[in-house]
Amino acid sequence: MTKQLLEDSKLFGNNAAFIEMLYERYLEDPFAVSDQWRQYFDSLQPTETISVRDIPHTPVVESLVRSATLHKPPLSGTPSKQAIEQPSDTETQERKQVAVLQLINAYRFLGVRRANLDPLDLQQKQDILELDPGFHGLTDTDMDKVFNTGSLVGPEHATLQEILHRLQQTYCGSIGAEYMYIADTKQKRWIQNRLESINAQPGFTPEYKRHILERLTAAEGLEKYLHNRYVGQKRFSGEGNESLIPMLDKLLQHAGISGVQEIVMGMAHRGRLNVLVNTLGKMPSELFQEFEGKHPQALTSGDVKYHQGFSSAVMTSGGIMRLALAFNPSHLEIVNPVVEGSVRARQHRFGDKNGDHVIPVLIHGDAAFAGQGVVMETLNLSQTRGYGTGGTIHIIINNQIGFTTSDPRDSRSTLYCTDVVKMIDAPVFHVNGDDPEAVVLATEIAFDFRMQFHRDVVIDLVCFRKQGHNEQDEPMVTQPSMYRVIHQHPGTRKLYADGLIRQGVVDNADVEHMVQSYQDAMDEGRNPNTTICYDYKSPNVANWVPFQASEKWNQPVTTGVPVEDLKYLSERLTTIPATFKLHPRVEKIIQDRRKMGEGSLPLDWGMAENLAYAALLKEGYPVRISGQDCGRGTFFHRHAVLHDQNREQDQWEDGTYIPLRHITPRQPDFVVIDSILSEEAVLGFEYGYATAQPNELVIWEAQFGDFANGAQVVIDQFIASGEAKWGRLCGLVLLLPHGYEGQGPEHSSARLERYLQLCAEYNIQVCVPSTPAQIFHLLRRQIIRPIRKPLIVMSPKSMLRHKEAVSSLEELANGRFQPILPETEAFEIEKVKRLIVCSGKIYYELTAYRREHHITNMAIIRLEQLYPFPHEDFQAEINRYDHATEILWCQEEPGNQGAWHRIQHYLLRHMRPDQILGYALRPSSASPSVGYLAMDRFRQKELIEAAFRDTI
Repeated sequence: MTKQLLEDSKLFGNNAAFIEMLYERYLEDPFAVSDQWRQYFDSLQPTETISVRDIPHTPVVESLVRSATLHKPPLSGTPSKQAIEQPSDTETQERKQVAVLQLINAYRFLGVRRANLDPLDLQQKQDILELDPGFHGLTDTDMDKVFNTGSLVGPEHATLQEILHRLQQTYCGSIGAEYMYIADTKQKRWIQNRLESINAQPGFTPEYKRHILERLTAAEGLEKYLHNRYVGQKRFSGEGNESLIPMLDKLLQHAGISGVQEIVMGMAHRGRLNVLVNTLGKMPSELFQEFEGKHPQALTSGDVKYHQGFSSAVMTSGGIMRLALAFNPSHLEIVNPVVEGSVRARQHRFGDKNGDHVIPVLIHGDAAFAGQGVVMETLNLSQTRGYGTGGTIHIIINNQIGFTTSDPRDSRSTLYCTDVVKMIDAPVFHVNGDDPEAVVLATEIAFDFRMQFHRDVVIDLVCFRKQGHNEQDEPMVTQPSMYRVIHQHPGTRKLYADGLIRQGVVDNADVEHMVQSYQDAMDEGRNPNTTICYDYKSPNVANWVPFQASEKWNQPVTTGVPVEDLKYLSERLTTIPATFKLHPRVEKIIQDRRKMGEGSLPLDWGMAENLAYAALLKEGYPVRISGQDCGRGTFFHRHAVLHDQNREQDQWEDGTYIPLRHITPRQPDFVVIDSILSEEAVLGFEYGYATAQPNELVIWEAQFGDFANGAQVVIDQFIASGEAKWGRLCGLVLLLPHGYEGQGPEHSSARLERYLQLCAEYNIQVCVPSTPAQIFHLLRRQIIRPIRKPLIVMSPKSMLRHKEAVSSLEELANGRFQPILPETEAFEIEKVKRLIVCSGKIYYELTAYRREHHITNMAIIRLEQLYPFPHEDFQAEINRYDHATEILWCQEEPGNQGAWHRIQHYLLRHMRPDQILGYALRPSSASPSVGYLAMDRFRQKELIEAAFRDTI
C-alpha cells in the first residue's frame, strides 16, 4: 500500500522533484507560490515560532557541497576560489533539466487555469507562477537549448521553446484537462498519451467538419424556429450551448463503433427539447402538438414537454443502438440515480457484467451539479458492488449561471463546478463551447477513457445561456454585464461557419443551404436526422405488455406453496457448509429455522420472509434487496448473508455465505446489498432498476421508516406519480420499519400518513402486515400477480420476535394475503357491542389487554391493506356484527398522523346509520413520537385503555 501511494500520489513518486522545488520556493518566500500550495505547506510546519520552522534547504545543500569540495584532496594542483564557489556547466545543465521537468509537471497540474475556456471571455485568468519558466530558474537564453522531454509524449529531445509551445497547446488551449489528482498511474499515463500525442488539437477531415456544422445548424435552427413560432412560451432554450448536439452525435456514433448496444440518458430542462428532436429523433410535429396543448397520450395527469422522456434507436457504423432519455421532474439532479438503476437493470438483462454494452450518460447544469447533494451520493455509488454501472459519462452544460446567480461567491465554494468528482478520481475535460471541434475531441477522449477503465468521466462544456432562466425571464435585470456580452455574441454556428469558410471547407452557399434545409424540415414537421431508426424493435427490451391491462388490484392469485416444497426450501435455507463457522446467536437462529421448516416450531417473520424469496427464486423470479444493513437486517431478523467467524482461514469469498443463492442449480440471481449510508440516491437507483426490470422482485429497506424522509423527492416525484405523469409502471417494494417501542421520534414512525396522502388513482399499495404468513403472501403476490404498482410496507421491529406473531407451514401453503384479518378468538358475535379496527403491532397489545381484563363484548379486526382500501372485504366483515353499535379506530400514532384522517371516511362509508365512529390514539403532536421511554409507555397504556373504555 505504501509503495502504491509513493508511486501514485501527486505528493510523491514522479512528482517529488516538482514538489521539492515548490517547497524550496515557499521556504524562501511563502507568497511566491499559489494559495493552495501555501496552505498545504503551512500545514506541515510544526509551529508559528520562526526559530523552529523549516528553513530553505538549498543554501544548506550548497554549503555542504562547498564544504565537501573544500575538504576534498585536489587531484592536481589547488582549485581556484572561483572554481570552488561556481557550479560547473554540467551542474547548471542538470539543474536546468530538472527545471524543465518541473515545468512540464506544472502544466499538467495547473495548465487548466490558463486554458481558453470561456466563450464570453469574462472569466479572469489567474496568474499562475508555476507556469512561468522563470519561476523554475529558466531564462530567455534557455529557450533555444535542447532538453530531454522526460515523460512528455513525443520526441525525446526538444528545445525549451518547442516544449513550452506544446505544453501551452495541450493544456492551455480550448481543452483544459484535470487529472493529476488521480491515484492510478495507468489512468494518468493514458490521459497524457491521448492529449500530449496530438497536443490536444483535433485533426478532423473536411467532410466531418461539414457534419459538425450541420449538427450545429440543427441545434440553432430548432431554437430559432420555436422562438419565432411559439413566442414567449417556456422551453428552457439550448441557445448558447449548441455544441451539445454535435457532442452527443459524436458520442453516439463512437459508442456504436465500440460495441455499445444501448445508452440511457438523463438530463434536466436546459436544451432538453433540442436533444429530444436532434439527437433522439422525436418528430418536430409531435413537439409542436405539445406546444399547442394537444398531447396525444392518454395519461391521467401528464407532464410538461420539457420533462418528457423518449426512446429511439440510431444507426451507427457499428450497428443499430438503442437510446432512452429518462423522464425527469423539476428536481434536476434527482434523475441521476434513476438512470444508474435503469442501466444496471438493463446490464443485468444483457448479461453485461462489465458495462461494455449498456452505458449511462448524465447531462447536468453547472449550478445544480455543484449544489445538489444527490450528485455526491450518486458519484459515491459508482464503484460499489451493488450499484456500479461500469462508469458514467457526465456532461455539464456550464452556462456560468444558475437561475439568476452568476457570482461564484454565491454559487459554490469550489474553484470549478466539477470539483466534487475528485472524490472518486474522475478526470475532467473542460472545453470551450465555441470550439466545436475541441468539444468533439474531448468527447471522444472521455468516452474512450470510460470504456478503458470503466470509471466515471466528466466533460465540462463551458458555454452560456442566451435567454433567461426561461423565455419569460429578463436576465439583464440581474446580469447586465454578462448579457451585454451575450447579446453581442454572433452564435457558435456563425463563428464555426465563418472559420470553415476561411479554411475553404464550405462556402456561403453551403452554409445558407444548411440553414434553409432545416427550416424546411421544421415547416413540414419532419426530422432531417437520417441516422434515426424509427421502426427498429430491439429484442432486449423488457416486456411490459402483460402488466398494462387494466386488471383489478384484488384479482385472485395463487401465492401458496405446497408444504413439501416449503420443507425443501427450508432445508436449502438452513444447510450451511460444514467448514463455515457461524456466530453462536446466528447458529441458534438457523437451527430454529430448520425446526420451523420441519413443522416442529411455528414460523417467525424472518423465516417466512426468506421462504418467500426462496420460493420466488425456485419459480424463476430474480430478487434484489438493498438498504442499510439489509443483509443481516437492522433488527437482526433476516440473516440472508451469513458471516464466517474464522475469516483468517476463510474458504469463502468475502467470508460470507448466502443460502438464497443455493436454492436450485439454475436459479436466477439473488442480490442483497448493504447500501452506502444514503437514502435519496439509493432509493432513486432502485426505482430506476424496477422500472426497467418488471419480472424481478426489487426491494428497498429503510433502516428505520422515518429515514425515508431523506428520499422524499424520489417518493413524491417518481414512485407515487410516475405512472400518472409518464405512464411508467413500477413494482418497487419499500420496507419501512414502523412501530412505537419508546425509541424516540425518528425510530418510531415511518410517516404512514404521508404515503396515504399520496394515494390516488390506485397508484400505490400501502400495507401493514401483522403475521409472517401475511408478509410471505404479500411479497409473492407483488411479483406473481400481473400488476406492477409500488408497494409500501409498514414492516415491524419488536413484532419480528413477538411470541404471538407466528404462522404455520399450512398458512403459507394454503393461504393468501388477506386485506382484512378477522377476529381470531371464539366470541359470541351477538354479544359484540364494539368493533375495534386497527393495523400493525398494536393489535397484539389490544388482545393482551382484552385477555387480561376478560372483555368479551369487543371484537378486534386488523386492516392489513390501507390502500387500495378493501371495501368489499371490510363490508363483509362489518356485516357479521349485527349488534355492534360502535366502530372504533385504534392507532399508535398521534391523531394528526397515522391513518386516522385518511381512514375515517372509508369507515363511515360502510357503517350503519345507527353506529357511532370513535377513535383511540395519542394526542396530536408536532413530533412523531416522544423521546422518553416512561412517557411513551404511559401514552401507550392510555390509548389501549381508551380503546376499551365504556363510552367513546
